[in-house]
Amino acid sequence: MCNEPDGELARQLGAATRVLRGGGIVAYPTDTVYGLGCNALNSIAVVRVYEVKKRPRHLALPILIPEVGQLPSVARSVPRAAMALAERFWPGALTLVLPKQDRIPDIVTARCDRVAVRVPAHPVPAFLCRALGAPLIGTSANLHGMPSCRTAREVRRHFAGEVDLVIDGESPGGVESTVVDFKEDVPEVIREGAIAKETILQICREAGLCA
Repeated sequence: MCNEPDGELARQLGAATRVLRGGGIVAYPTDTVYGLGCNALNSIAVVRVYEVKKRPRHLALPILIPEVGQLPSVARSVPRAAMALAERFWPGALTLVLPKQDRIPDIVTARCDRVAVRVPAHPVPAFLCRALGAPLIGTSANLHGMPSCRTAREVRRHFAGEVDLVIDGESPGGVESTVVDFKEDVPEVIREGAIAKETILQICREAGLCA
């Protein structure tokens, strides 16, 4: 759908790409809830996302990439188990926490040396990542501690002009992604979501990548 967008969607995606390149913030539909994003390599834009969400700076922000092949561009090292899981579940509801590349600003990761990254199963954020040529901040569109928005109307109501552009659409809601951290190359499920913890560990065991 978004490889060759047309009509109103094409117009909105073109405008959103220009906003992102200019350091702005865009709200967009995803495979779960509405996302709130900017160019993840633009520290000033990332600060704006924190401010708009009223999100504490000690809480890192996840990033989105369009395909598994771009994982090495944001992660300094990718253990075999992490790559096996990415190839199995991406695009989809899996977030991997890995050592970050130096190009990822510290503000994104709350000054931690690790970054949370996902390939979304929705064509809009994938298109935006490709058009921007950079990873996209992939935090949910909500004020900190409040429920996430699922429609463009909700985003406009809750953020009242603080977001530079809202792409029209709806998100289905549903279960959040499963988050797997890799410390010393060992997978640890730190949040169980759409993918069961046992499924993650079983795949790793079958591949001989964890005990």
